[in-house]
Amino acid sequence: MTPVGTEQELADRVLGGWLGRIAGNMLGKPVEQGDLWTRDRIDRYLRQAAALPLTDYLPEPVGDDDGLELRPEWRECVRGRIHGSCRDDDVDYAILGLHLLETHGFDFSTEQVGDLWLLRLPYLQTFTAERAAYRNLANGLKPPLTATYDNPCQEWIGALIRADIYGWTCPGAPRRAASLARRDAVLSHTGNGVYGAMWAAALISAAFTVDTVRQAVDQALAVIPASSRLARTVRRVASLHDTRMTWEDTLTTVAEETAGLGWIHTIPNAAVLTAGLLYGDGDFTRSITLTVRGGLDTDSNGATAGSVTGVLTGAEAIPAQWTEPLEDRVRSAVFGFDGAHISELAERTVRLVEAGA
Repeated sequence: MTPVGTEQELADRVLGGWLGRIAGNMLGKPVEQGDLWTRDRIDRYLRQAAALPLTDYLPEPVGDDDGLELRPEWRECVRGRIHGSCRDDDVDYAILGLHLLETHGFDFSTEQVGDLWLLRLPYLQTFTAERAAYRNLANGLKPPLTATYDNPCQEWIGALIRADIYGWTCPGAPRRAASLARRDAVLSHTGNGVYGAMWAAALISAAFTVDTVRQAVDQALAVIPASSRLARTVRRVASLHDTRMTWEDTLTTVAEETAGLGWIHTIPNAAVLTAGLLYGDGDFTRSITLTVRGGLDTDSNGATAGSVTGVLTGAEAIPAQWTEPLEDRVRSAVFGFDGAHISELAERTVRLVEAGA
């Protein structure tokens, strides 16, 4: 079997990862525009709605919103209005990764990742580095040139959000998970963009077998170069947490140190995610709400925080206010998967674990 334990325990943790990713994504979706929806503005919004501390999906807008509008999809993502998950690329890539492993197995090539994008994913549902790589693929370029030609987003967060499936299918094997994530990531990313995918996959893989989220963070750091800016930033957040600095002051400190990189870059988002996980300390609700309140790429960070913590706790331990509105249904732009049952996607993931063990 796997280091996780019984088949039932494995299934519960994998389902926890899927549910956590989708719930965290939905939580962050309405305020996904980090240059406008800063940490202060998110909290101001929540205070106006009497929703601090945040323990559920975001509330509907009330009162003065400072002239800032929520994402157009907000009506499908706020509390009381959710009936199944809305479509989002943060979930599409988990589904596409599942299809990749089912189709090509764990020996898939980077070229096969690109082929599946062209076959299964609409061009206009890709963004930043993925759209640049998609365009390069359509023009006949091959990896790794697909990542480097006319692509200013090579170190942005896109590869990191594609990494969950490799963590879910390699429970307790963070180096193997990171290796698979790297093979996928180099289609569209370089440098810290690739390291972010490796780190996230290892973080999720480690969450299956550790006792604390800090142990998962430490194990994930071991799979990326210690001198990389990503590793240095994650260690910085962990060290500030160790000093008992507040979550707010930790984010303020690291934001100053990563200023200028932009709200979709891997580095500042990894800092927000690490802080949310460490200060959340394994509590599902606290982890995803702190991560989303941290700002930047809120839906992507919320999704990864939910995935890590959902694996750590298992699906049964996720509070019902996060899972019941999803109605075991997911919308997806991936051809052939729209309306899929979340439980079925999790069962298929477990079968991959068993086949690859």
